[in-house]
Amino acid sequence: MKTISLALRNLTRNKRRNAILAIAIAFGFFVVTAIDGLTSGMVGNMENQITQLVGGNVITQGLEWLPPETEGGKAKIVNIVRDRDYIKNIVDKCGIKYDYYSCFTSESGQLIFNGKKSVAQLYGRDLTEKFLLDSFKFVSGGINPELENGLIISDKTAESMNLQVGDQVIFSTSTVYGQNTFADMTVMGIIKSNSFINTMQAYCDIEDLNKIIEMPEGGYSMFSLYLKDKNQQTKAAMMIENAIHADHETNPEINATSRLQAMKTNPNNIGRGIEKQLDVRKPENEWKGVKYGVETLYDEIPQIKTVLNIVHVITTVILIVILLIVMVGVSNTYRMVLYERIREIGTMRALGMTGKDTRRIFTNEAVILCVIGALAGLIFAGIVMFIVHLIPITNESLSFFLSKGHFSFKLSILSIIIQYIILIVLTTLAVRGSAKQAARMSPAEALRTVK
Repeated sequence: MKTISLALRNLTRNKRRNAILAIAIAFGFFVVTAIDGLTSGMVGNMENQITQLVGGNVITQGLEWLPPETEGGKAKIVNIVRDRDYIKNIVDKCGIKYDYYSCFTSESGQLIFNGKKSVAQLYGRDLTEKFLLDSFKFVSGGINPELENGLIISDKTAESMNLQVGDQVIFSTSTVYGQNTFADMTVMGIIKSNSFINTMQAYCDIEDLNKIIEMPEGGYSMFSLYLKDKNQQTKAAMMIENAIHADHETNPEINATSRLQAMKTNPNNIGRGIEKQLDVRKPENEWKGVKYGVETLYDEIPQIKTVLNIVHVITTVILIVILLIVMVGVSNTYRMVLYERIREIGTMRALGMTGKDTRRIFTNEAVILCVIGALAGLIFAGIVMFIVHLIPITNESLSFFLSKGHFSFKLSILSIIIQYIILIVLTTLAVRGSAKQAARMSPAEALRTVK
């Protein structure tokens, strides 16, 4: 404690020099923290929007094998979950923690109005779900539960097709069994789109879409989970899959894809490995009853996790480079400090201070200075990030990386801790030479030195 007290006192002796050194360290930490927070926030926003698009972190589909209708024809896979409560019961039984779940039907098609066409991905959802309603920002209209085949479209689709609330459009699509079909739908709401992806998204009541595509009563396409911890995606998917495999032993009509097999065939893209198990061109893949395909967001888009890892690696490298430059200044500064305090060191050594304590004073002084500078940089970065977050961004090319039209910043506590550890290690190494020289200094020789 005495060496720390002396180190703190020494920091007040040459305030200007120490302040300049602390500012340099603070600037380095500010740059790294801001870059790390911004890039992590942008990737996180992109992931959230894709999660909303695909329906969740963990998605389970019910798949049925249909044999060829004619000799030499192709088999088909039909996406139907007939038992609405089966997957939900498994999730509860496994104790998987989630914020929200949804059973929904999805079908792609075209919207047709006055000779204009627009591609649309129509989602049949329970339009009373709070999570879904919170994601809607209506420009005009709203939800009318009494309206049959009511349609919610994006403002971009409405603008391109010159649509308004109350207009009737034709939705051209196909049934679950592959036959072409049409349906008249009425625009009941127009919502603000915040990215080029959800521009193509449209919504209606799940029962209305089920009738249009001839989905069996009570059925749906996908069961989706929004987990409390998105890093538990793989674990949750494995738990659901294992529970279905256990049920297969007593009921051969129920089965599931194998993530372990997908990892062997496509270790870098599990989603593609699962797709191979559902390839209708391979007769050995044929099954009876329903086969549940359990996938995670990272299975379908493994690049997201790769991008996040790359972001943290790049910011760590930038930090190390900046700190190495700063450490050169720290090293030179403490060589000057050693020269200035030669007689002081001799006096303390003559009064009984050990060489080990002398080395500790130098090291502690440098580490405390660097930690204070880094803390100031972190605080300043937090203030700047808060201000930038309040600024609305109207550039549509950036909308995919924004959250409700604003930049958001995401900092990892673990990443900050690692950065501080790197700072302390590099600082210790930077002053090691000066600290050792001070520790080895002879008291008599130091007292005779004339500066």
